Amino acid sequence: MNAPQAVVFDVGRVMFQWQLRALFEKLIEDEGELDWFLENVVTEQWHFQHDRGVMLADMLPARIQEFPDQALRIAAYAARFNETVPGPVEGTLELVRELHEAGIPLYCLTNFGGELFAAFRKTQPVFDCFDDIIVSGEERIAKPDAQIYRIVESRSGISGEALFFTDDNVENIAAARALGWNAELFTGAPALRTQLVEFGFLQKQ
Repeated sequence: MNAPQAVVFDVGRVMFQWQLRALFEKLIEDEGELDWFLENVVTEQWHFQHDRGVMLADMLPARIQEFPDQALRIAAYAARFNETVPGPVEGTLELVRELHEAGIPLYCLTNFGGELFAAFRKTQPVFDCFDDIIVSGEERIAKPDAQIYRIVESRSGISGEALFFTDDNVENIAAARALGWNAELFTGAPALRTQLVEFGFLQKQ
């Protein structure tokens, strides 16, 4: 097996923490009401529509019609989405910058809504380290569908075992491996650094 040439990062829960609760705990004081809201109104499952390309202009009015008494909170999901990201995952952004400084080609493959990602990216200079960022909401197809991995290959000009991929979702890792990628489940920056050393991207500290 040849050594991989480029590194592909997932974004949510690999580079940056993500939890809807981080926003809505600011808006809903009662813990029981907060749990109900996140289980029934602004849920991760509902949010993932945007990752698959459904526009906010379609999502929000439909949800407000379903839960009219929650209209202001549903609107906050879009207006204040960046607050669902409490901060970076400890250590990962430092690895991105270390790889960038070493001249390693870097790509992102993220399940992220196109409109929300555009607003989030502006706040994070680390994305300038990447050669390209493939966003599911822009492509209207999400991991673990094989087609979005093929989009990475097409746009990067790199394929199969020449790619190393890290993601926190086991299904996404399995899909990458099915295409011949070197893919490892993300469990934290220290383990990722060890993997990057093993694959020859970084020097052992």
